[in-house]
Amino acid sequence: MLLAVGLLLSGSYAGISADLRKAVARTAPARPNIVFILTDDMRKDDLAYMPKTRLLLEDKGMSFENAFVSNALCAPSRATILRGQYSHNTQIFGNSLPKGGWEKFQDRGLQHSTVATRLHDAGYRTGLFGKYMNSYASTTYRPPGWGRWFAASEYGDPHYFDYDVNDQGTIRHYDTSDSDYITDVLSRQTNAFIRNNASGGKPFFAYVAPVAPHAPATPAPRDVHTYDGVNGPRLSSFDETNVSDKPSWIRQLPRLTPDKIAAIDNRHERGVESLQAVDDLVQGVVRTLSDAGAMRNTYIFFTSDNGFHHGEHRIPREKWLPYEEDVRMPLLVRGPGVAAGSTTYKMVLNTDYLPTFTDLAGTRTPSYVDGRTLEPVLHGTVTTWRSAVLLEAAAHYSPAYRGIRTVNTDSMPKRKYVEYRKGARELYDLDPDPHERTNHHDDAPSPVVDALAARLQALKGCAGDTCFTAENRP
Repeated sequence: MLLAVGLLLSGSYAGISADLRKAVARTAPARPNIVFILTDDMRKDDLAYMPKTRLLLEDKGMSFENAFVSNALCAPSRATILRGQYSHNTQIFGNSLPKGGWEKFQDRGLQHSTVATRLHDAGYRTGLFGKYMNSYASTTYRPPGWGRWFAASEYGDPHYFDYDVNDQGTIRHYDTSDSDYITDVLSRQTNAFIRNNASGGKPFFAYVAPVAPHAPATPAPRDVHTYDGVNGPRLSSFDETNVSDKPSWIRQLPRLTPDKIAAIDNRHERGVESLQAVDDLVQGVVRTLSDAGAMRNTYIFFTSDNGFHHGEHRIPREKWLPYEEDVRMPLLVRGPGVAAGSTTYKMVLNTDYLPTFTDLAGTRTPSYVDGRTLEPVLHGTVTTWRSAVLLEAAAHYSPAYRGIRTVNTDSMPKRKYVEYRKGARELYDLDPDPHERTNHHDDAPSPVVDALAARLQALKGCAGDTCFTAENRP
């Protein structure tokens, strides 16, 4: 017996050693697959129009009621997702040069350390399908870290038909037939990637970025009449009657005319119809994972890069501003150990995706990351958590701003405080006023304003661990 044990430990008894290695391999937890689905310009309340996604991800996973983006603009938000950093650290503040876009992301060398490179180096099969970043067009360039590359050209507003794709470094054109509809093409490519890698012995990471419901929000032909005549959301801030307490650029906006309201409703109708194909994409991903026997070891994340205005505060369209319609996101997560039908009110941010994915993959999170892993939230082991996040943007539809958004704690009510570069200030008490109709900056007690301003000061220059400290600060 002792001789057999000695031979086994020394590795000279090859048969038993091989059996032992197989037994260990069977009992060792496999690293999970990750599918990250990122829509474009989708508001949190748009989820109401996606029944398959809610059934497959919300009912069978976790819904995040307080998920945010720090900078509610496409390229800055996507840079944050890829790097796990606030915009003041990526320095990506716009969708094209000089403030941002993929060229600035590349010029700054940020593509050399992203969620893709981290997971690729950890042994993951990685693939991107859809929108990479704004202004990425007419190029065969492939960023490092992506084993499978299927990136749509981004010329401004995306094309749902008649578009180009960089397919592994080769430009391929898709035309105007029903089968060329971009969301369906991305669905087929994603499902092929899953099938090809589900039994390959390595975990995979699929970054799936459909362009819906971004304008022109072209629905798939089969979905054109799905929501005929539906009105846009009518929040209490819609076509706000009194904006005298708002910054000057809001005060200058006229009341919405019937024509503008009709345009808002038409845009909303097209947007939610374009999301029907995304709903089908989610269903297809779940079906493919299930058929491949991979669903039980796969996390699916579903979210958006930013929201959109539909007439709130008289703003007829667009994003970028610090109001809830722009910064508060849908986020659903399904996966191993995530309680079905659960809801969390923990405040999460798009800085958190990279550290979450590296944590789930069992690889090191880079020290430059400003976010934190969502693993303890997903698995119900969270203790200390953040109570505030930073909102920030460069000049676009208003002067540049920095703001702080808090959640309810024992010592702090839910508030939003914003400082604009040209001097305007906003302060909202979000529990009685979730749609931000009454700006309390001028009548709030000085200690309240001073405390929020001091905490904002700590947040707007944070980096790495100092962001963790500033976000958790009481």
